[in-house]
Amino acid sequence: MRKIKITLRVLALLIVGTVLHYALPQHDIVRVVNTYQERQDLNDWTSIFWARPDDQSATLINRDVQFIQTVKKKTMLLGFIPRDTTEVMVYRNEDTGWSWPFYFKFDTANLQTEADDLVSTSEAPKWAVMTHYGWRNEYISAFPNAIAIRPVDGPNVTIIPWFNIVFFIGLAALLLFIRAMWRQFRQRSVDPLLDAAGDQIDEVQAGVAERKGRFSRWLGTWRKKDNARLPPE
Repeated sequence: MRKIKITLRVLALLIVGTVLHYALPQHDIVRVVNTYQERQDLNDWTSIFWARPDDQSATLINRDVQFIQTVKKKTMLLGFIPRDTTEVMVYRNEDTGWSWPFYFKFDTANLQTEADDLVSTSEAPKWAVMTHYGWRNEYISAFPNAIAIRPVDGPNVTIIPWFNIVFFIGLAALLLFIRAMWRQFRQRSVDPLLDAAGDQIDEVQAGVAERKGRFSRWLGTWRKKDNARLPPE
């Protein structure tokens, strides 16, 4: 039973961690190479990695999506330590609207214009910080969704994810608060009920034992009578 509880807790932790890793904002130091627009099919299970279409296009199985091609600075330790090497990264640029994840993004056209203005070459690079959420997977054509972009002086700037820090502090405080409320509720309501139920079980067991003892003594009297009726050998 203990192993089952541990397995369920680890599984729940993995699920929550995966959802948070997908939905929370991440920051990449990038150099914009190109921007373009491409029609994407949304008629299979990979549509979960795309923004939900608005009411007018909810019945469409494909639509035009804007993309931003970049060269991204590689990092280590969850993005805190920059590396000297780079890699290619392509972002989609879609509005999130009022749906999940709740970024309330409505400025796709503005972001695409800002990205166009930051297009540069390796000889005269313009570096920027790309804020995004989601994952990049070439096999299922999944792209992270760009949320914002802003220019920076160079590729070695340090980005502190303040939102994520505040979020996890708030989440920890909320979990501690819920745990304290649960312990208080358990001490005031659940434990007394369990104690009362335990007392009732003990009383029932004691009553059963007493009745069993009476029945055994009653059977003993009949055994004595039967022994008394037997003729002596």
